[in-house]
This record gives sequence, C-alpha cells and structure tokens, in this order.
Amino acid sequence: MAEKSKDRYLAVQESIAKTAKNCGRKPEDITLVAVSKKKKSEDILELASLGHRVFGESYVQEMQEKYRFLKDHNFQWHFIGHLQTNKVKYIIDKVSLIHSVDRFKLAKEINRRAEAIGRKIDILLQVNLAGEKTKSGTLSSEVESLIVEVGKLKNIRITGLMSMPPFFQNPEQVRPFFNQLRCLRDSLIHLGYSLPELSMGMSNDFPVAISEGATLIRVGTSLFGPRE
Repeated sequence: MAEKSKDRYLAVQESIAKTAKNCGRKPEDITLVAVSKKKKSEDILELASLGHRVFGESYVQEMQEKYRFLKDHNFQWHFIGHLQTNKVKYIIDKVSLIHSVDRFKLAKEINRRAEAIGRKIDILLQVNLAGEKTKSGTLSSEVESLIVEVGKLKNIRITGLMSMPPFFQNPEQVRPFFNQLRCLRDSLIHLGYSLPELSMGMSNDFPVAISEGATLIRVGTSLFGPRE
C-alpha cells in the first residue's frame, strides 16, 4: 500500500514538473493540494511521510475530525468545498486558505469569525464559468463587484480565483474554461487588483490547467486512488 502511494505521488510530481517545463513555468510555482476528503487520516499520514504538507477538505465535520487527529503535524489545510455560513466557526482557526467563497454573506461571516480570533484569512473567489445550476460560484460578470465588496472587509485577503468547470473525459475539452478563468483573472489584475492565485484542475485535467496558468491544483484520485 505504501509503495503504491509513493508511486502515485511521484507520478503526479513528475507530471507537474514535465508540464511546467513544457510551458515555460517553474514547478515550484504550482501548489499541489492533496484532496483527502473521504480518505482516512492514515492515508494522509502516508502521503505526509513522503514530504507532502498541503491537504484539501470539502466537508466541515470530516475536516474537524481529521484536524483533531492530526493537529500535531505541520499541515496546511485548505477548505475547497461548498461552505455554509453557519459552519464557518468550525474551521476558521484551522484553515490557511478557503477556495470556495462565492457570495458576500459568506465572506462577511468569515471576516467576523476571523476578527474574533485575531486572524486575517486568505480566500479565493469561486467562479461558476459555465453557469451550472448544480455548482456554486459567482458569475464571471459579477466577480469584480464581489471583489469590491469583499475588499472592504479587514480580516479577509482575496488572493485569487477558483473554479470547477464541467467534467469531460477528454481533458482538452476543459481547456477553454481554464483559459476563461485565467483571462478573467488577468483582466482584473490589469484593473489593479492583486490576484496571484488560480485554483483549477483536478486528477483528470491538471496538466491542462497548469498549461493555462493554474497555481493551485486539487488532486485526489491520482494521489490516493479511487474513493469508496
């Protein structure tokens, strides 16, 4: 089992390095977020034994349980799933980055809870590029107004954009969506906003995401194997 984990981890790292080199980027500029949802704490520790430290969780209760078990380890926890305002209080002291902020009400609650514990929280704004009703995210046309609103909150730092495009078996079919997010981010930078991070790409398509400018890739199955 441990050998399989090592092989998967090295394969993903090799793919990141190769893709980055091919598009003129540095592998160290790309953060691999190991998506550990529905995986046991023992699986996380196995990956950590190979040197990995950044993990992403999608469910608040599950993250709480893992954090309690693994709190003595020097991990960075990212929250990448849909976050309800009434659940913010449970993760605010545990996360280093929240990927999925899609509305001002949520940002306001994150700010309130962060202020209460004397922290400034880094967040990404989630964009629904395809307008899918089954997915969270603000529309591309509303991102700038959300940045302006959230930018007034003193205990939040917007560091970039995140998206979960439609799934395609052929990763090249996702490229237009990754390109769209990067162009949106670049246009906002041109307007004076500081947005260095782009969270996009998963197990099936992260090389395409890297070639389109991803700085954070969210990879689960390729690292941990299929979920039960």
